[in-house]
Amino acid sequence: MSLSFKQLTLYVTLLSIGGGIGWLGNRYLQGSNNLETGLVLPVVRQQIPPYASPPVQSNRPVDRSNPNFIAEAAEKVGPAVVRIDASTKVTNQVPEAFKNPLFRRFFGDNLPQPEERIKRGTGSGFILTADGRIVTNAHVVSGTDTVKVTLKDGREFEGKVQGVDPLTDVAVVKINGKELPQVALGRSDNIVPGQWAIAIGNPLGLDNTVTVGIISATGRTSSQVGIPDKRVRFIQTDAAINPGNSGGPLLNDQGEVIGINTAIRADAQGLGFAIPIETAKRVADQLFAKGKAEHPYLGIQMLSLTPATKAEVNKQLDNKITIDQGVAVTRVMENSPAQKADLRAGDVIQKVDGIAVNTPGDVQERVENTSVGKELEVEINRLGQVQKLKVRPGAFPLSGSPAGG
Repeated sequence: MSLSFKQLTLYVTLLSIGGGIGWLGNRYLQGSNNLETGLVLPVVRQQIPPYASPPVQSNRPVDRSNPNFIAEAAEKVGPAVVRIDASTKVTNQVPEAFKNPLFRRFFGDNLPQPEERIKRGTGSGFILTADGRIVTNAHVVSGTDTVKVTLKDGREFEGKVQGVDPLTDVAVVKINGKELPQVALGRSDNIVPGQWAIAIGNPLGLDNTVTVGIISATGRTSSQVGIPDKRVRFIQTDAAINPGNSGGPLLNDQGEVIGINTAIRADAQGLGFAIPIETAKRVADQLFAKGKAEHPYLGIQMLSLTPATKAEVNKQLDNKITIDQGVAVTRVMENSPAQKADLRAGDVIQKVDGIAVNTPGDVQERVENTSVGKELEVEINRLGQVQKLKVRPGAFPLSGSPAGG
């Protein structure tokens, strides 16, 4: 069939119009979904002038579908993160040799004298309550009674150190204020490796720094981390935590505090540690109430049993261990709660309060979660026989004893 020139021109025109309409329709449908087109709509943020009143905190959860959810979480918590400047007097002692009477006889008043200097340090903290209760690291405020607390909006307060707990590295500070911004607390007992982790603090004196990473591991014992004198099962993260970050909050993707950042390993690269918020809150409550925290303890040293460790331990024990699994007691402290309950070296702890334990950390955690003087049932295997003992944990002595269970 032959077509005239006019008909052919009309068909081509109609085809072009139809294709154009289809192309426009496709662009319209794609434009309604930013994820498909890759378009990013601009976010307009209200600028808050310095020294303005603290913004009203919103309880609205952070929207994780928002590509800027990290910024949103930091913006939500940032006003409640504070800078803590502490000053302590440090005395340089005269060497013992110069105290010898012979030196005094010959040099008289020209002997070196003790010198005092001021040691200044900077850390972070966060506000728990609207009336100014702050939690931070013990090592940030250790050795001083008052500190300077600076809020993100520039306001400064004199802070009173109300309690320090060196065993968990938790301390509390009180400032006098009203309607202060405060953080929202989350939970750390249900986090898993791979989740988002957001750290806020003042690393190296750089105020209001936000770093981000993931939860790398949970339940790291103090021994694994390299500080066996602490009683904490740490959260491990790859979010950068540097000196000055100590005491600042570790957040989940909803902007809730799940831990307290602590720069405890100077040689750590690509990993940091945080104190779980449940531990920090429990200790902080005691410090605010009594000025000190009590830690239940049994007074034993332990190790996890394997065939290899069993063979090594049995070389030193009179009561030989007969099983290959559990937590072996290697030493019982004199006059300790464990000794009073008749726990012995060579006993293998299998359960504490009915819950199976496999590591010294498990035992320590079960004991830590109870209270001083409260009776605990400890199931042991002694020379192949299962027994149940009743133990009343005592208050952990802050000096003179190893940090056992």
